[in-house]
Amino acid sequence: MIRAIRQRLAGKRSADVLVVGAGLAGLYAARELARQGVNVQVLEARDRVGGRTLSHPLLNDTIDLGAQWVGPTQHRVLALARELGIVTCPQAHRGKNVLLLGGQRGTYRGTIPALPLAGLAQLQLAIMQIDRLARTVPLDDPASALRAAEWDALTVGEWLGTKVRRADARAVLRIAVNAIFAAEPEELSFLFFLFYVHSGGGLMSLSEIKRGAQQDRLVGGAQQLSQRMAAQLGERVVLNAPVTAIDYGKQGVTVSTAIGRYHARLAIVAIPPTIAGEINYSPALPRPRQQLTAAMPMGRVIKCLLAYQRPFWRTSGFSGTALCDDGPVRMVFDDSPPTGEHGALVAFILGSAADTWAERPRAERARVVCEQLVRCFGPQAAQPAAYLDQSWASEQWSAGCYVGVLPPGALTRHGDALRAPVGPIIWAGTETAQVWNGYMDGAIESGERAAREALARL
Repeated sequence: MIRAIRQRLAGKRSADVLVVGAGLAGLYAARELARQGVNVQVLEARDRVGGRTLSHPLLNDTIDLGAQWVGPTQHRVLALARELGIVTCPQAHRGKNVLLLGGQRGTYRGTIPALPLAGLAQLQLAIMQIDRLARTVPLDDPASALRAAEWDALTVGEWLGTKVRRADARAVLRIAVNAIFAAEPEELSFLFFLFYVHSGGGLMSLSEIKRGAQQDRLVGGAQQLSQRMAAQLGERVVLNAPVTAIDYGKQGVTVSTAIGRYHARLAIVAIPPTIAGEINYSPALPRPRQQLTAAMPMGRVIKCLLAYQRPFWRTSGFSGTALCDDGPVRMVFDDSPPTGEHGALVAFILGSAADTWAERPRAERARVVCEQLVRCFGPQAAQPAAYLDQSWASEQWSAGCYVGVLPPGALTRHGDALRAPVGPIIWAGTETAQVWNGYMDGAIESGERAAREALARL
């Protein structure tokens, strides 16, 4: 309270660089600049740091309501975790996985669901074709791909409908797209999809647990990454300071917030593009940037955590992993603490289902999630000791999760505006990353790049 009053009295503060957003991208950029002696200030709209990471106590554990997993090729986030003294633990995955497909329940082991032989062959062929096409999309300029215009005019749903004839193989791929993007295949540009697949090292890399993007968890929660960086920055981080306007020109930037005005030579805007588009800019941003922010909605996810007295599914030989093509939940993972003190499952309501269920009471969401988990793992799933969920589309300063997605036509028309600076304004955030776009590692990459650009211009 005292700090907020002082900020109001100060009226207008000065810095070399103002960073808008205290998520991973903004805090990493600020920390890099501070280490070089730059006077930097971070302005965060929320009453917390961490952006789309959010850790929360549940029974005797800390669980993640936001970004959670790290994988072996995500070198930046793993290096940051080591530096900050945060250890990882492997994601539990041993045992039988559950597949609810076409009203039927089946089980399988490994990553690829057990389909009939013809369906399995077509599924594997489609994955190989997607990865082959993805490698032809340049990470630094997806719109320069040889078939960019053709692919950007297609949705992922249209491509699957014409290239994957078997209904079972197509259904599994639709679940994968839904799970990776928290959006429907019909909402995504096929060019954007291929870029994203290439950025993450291939479709299987994005989908797998072992050797994939879901291999490990951060003990104590992913939000610690931001909390510990913010602690290093100290008073440079200001909370409860939503940015309402940015005036910019040759003399720098003046940023207006709920608690006063700040002036700097440069600004790094490290928030989702759709949220950045809600800020008033003077002069108005170039039209391509305006069109980009208007055309890049967030994915939608409700992340549901259910704690049990013990991980009962393990005693029956199940991994806790499930994929589903009906019901509100699309995927489930074992989220039990590494100590094994109790059991936990994490279930994801995604895309259009999240649109529907975000409007329903939490108790009703808990009921339908439990009903679906009973179908997957048996009657013991019906009575969790605790239930908690987070609807990210209902969160004002994120407007969704995991990442901003691009519909057909947007990437070839407006993609250049993602990273292109506007006067003294530099853009950051995981949506601007070339490698592991949409992930924590990509957020850090973007913060690293933004700090490098700012240093060069200072």
